[in-house]
Amino acid sequence: MSEAPLNSVDRPPGVQRVTAALAALGHPHPPVMLSDAARTAQQAADALGVALGQIAKSIIFRRKTDDVAVLVITSGDLRVDEKKVQAIVCAEGGKLGRADADFVKDKTGFSIGGVSPLAHATPPVTLIDDQLFRFGEIWAAAGHPHGVFRLTPHDLQHLTGAPVHDVTVPAIP
Repeated sequence: MSEAPLNSVDRPPGVQRVTAALAALGHPHPPVMLSDAARTAQQAADALGVALGQIAKSIIFRRKTDDVAVLVITSGDLRVDEKKVQAIVCAEGGKLGRADADFVKDKTGFSIGGVSPLAHATPPVTLIDDQLFRFGEIWAAAGHPHGVFRLTPHDLQHLTGAPVHDVTVPAIP
């Protein structure tokens, strides 16, 4: 793993927010800064030397009825099934939409490629995919494309308070 040695005041504001949130929640693993950007799950997995599925990727949707951000945290090796998410978070007839970069930045306070599962500008509706529990250790974005932090799926559930659901497209054998 290639990490850049930065003290907390040199870290980007999003990473500082995530660091403070993790500390306040008693999480033992502060964010680390990678020397190369990890804007995709594959880039993060390669930089960390872990399986693609161990990357907890954050996908943001826009709930059309009230313009609320919906955060789905899933394994990096899987795709989110938008219809499953919609059935969980939208009232009957409600729809989900794609979230553009401006929406993501406005609602979360993070740019795409660095969306953390916590410390959002506006708390989103959050779901955790049950497939993350295949792994004992996972890594999540820490508020910047270079920032990540280590945790377990159970830590993720504890830190976010989010429910666990089946929200991915079935894998093709």
